[in-house]
Amino acid sequence: MRFEFQFPDIGEGIHEGIITKWLVNVGDMIKEGDSVAEVETDKVTTEIPSPKTGKIVELRANNGDTIHVGDVFVVIDTEGNAEDVSPEEIKDTLNEKKEIVEEENAGVVGEVIASSEVIAPSDENKENNEDKKDVKKALATPVARKLAKDLGVDINQIVGSGPNGRVMKEDIIKASEKLQVGKQEITLDETIKTASQAQEEKLLIEDEKIERIPLTKIRKTIAEKMTQSRFTIPHTTAMDELDVTELYELRKRYKDSLREEEINLTFMPFIIKATIAVLKQMPEFNSTLDEENDELILKKFYHIGIATDTDRGLMVPVIKDADRLSIVELAKKVDEISNKAKNNQIELKDLKGSSFTITNYGSIGGYYGIPIINYPESAILGVGRIVQKPIIKNDEIVKAWILPLSLSYDHRIIDGASGARFLNMMKELLENPEMLLLKA
Repeated sequence: MRFEFQFPDIGEGIHEGIITKWLVNVGDMIKEGDSVAEVETDKVTTEIPSPKTGKIVELRANNGDTIHVGDVFVVIDTEGNAEDVSPEEIKDTLNEKKEIVEEENAGVVGEVIASSEVIAPSDENKENNEDKKDVKKALATPVARKLAKDLGVDINQIVGSGPNGRVMKEDIIKASEKLQVGKQEITLDETIKTASQAQEEKLLIEDEKIERIPLTKIRKTIAEKMTQSRFTIPHTTAMDELDVTELYELRKRYKDSLREEEINLTFMPFIIKATIAVLKQMPEFNSTLDEENDELILKKFYHIGIATDTDRGLMVPVIKDADRLSIVELAKKVDEISNKAKNNQIELKDLKGSSFTITNYGSIGGYYGIPIINYPESAILGVGRIVQKPIIKNDEIVKAWILPLSLSYDHRIIDGASGARFLNMMKELLENPEMLLLKA
């Protein structure tokens, strides 16, 4: 019995995805819950699990193809009854797999409430999707498209020989030569001449070292959210340098012994602890502006987002209730969520709900920066690289370990003096780590 598996609705705001890798082949036997494909959405890259057990008999898309919610992309010869799968079955399978994650405002800067329902596509959507599949857009470079246009060839009708079915120059020329058979008005010489002109244009572009790379869905989302934040929130930034010599020595005393317990003690847990202590004193930095109702929403929880650089772009995994964790527990949690984000193993619950974000560009060598607020939050703390510098202390020039901080905040609700006070309180706690352990 044949079961046609439709691309499911895996979360609010996700309408389509690109197949980046098939995890099964025609003829493979799979079990319910086994992943069939890796799909990139505008949220994250994730694996899609099968809701049925059986044999793969048809894959209706290639690597690089876009599929829409409701499209049939896998056909399975099921064992036993092959009745249509219900939305609840798909939802249960996705939950069991725990690999369907969403990003948008949850992970790629910002917050989105994930849909708790899996909505079956309407018949109208099915018909629209079938129409879309009839007109399949070829995978090709702009130069290849221009060559096809110059030769009068419909590039969407060509089966490409390149990676992921990409239409190559040779494919276009072969298609053009076939097209000219029986047409007296266009000679072979003219075809070769046109192809040569297109090739010359391609060489000119290569000589100018121009390359066009399509944006991934995740990168598009990052661009949209950064633009929304920068042009919605009037940013202002305060900066300061902290003498963290005592903190440096404190960490040095314990990091080796903790490493034996597989705990990586960085400076970030101390910075998180200090930040939470200041947020409790200055709650406007742990807030969101409700513009429609002209209200400031003060949050009584401390969910700290940690901006993380990954191969797919900036993601913000969240440490929930960070105020309840010790320094050592925070060290474990920072390591855990950062590694999950970098390895594309992060879960939905770890990607949304942040109340304040910290971005550590110092980990890759940056010193100062002007961080962009993680909309709709009211502030973000930028952490630079700790370096040893000469400073004047007690009228003497001494060596000290210096930590640069940059605090960007929403100037609609937070005044400049408050930004300075925030950094002053951070300075007091991080320059005197014993005080940090007593107050945080």
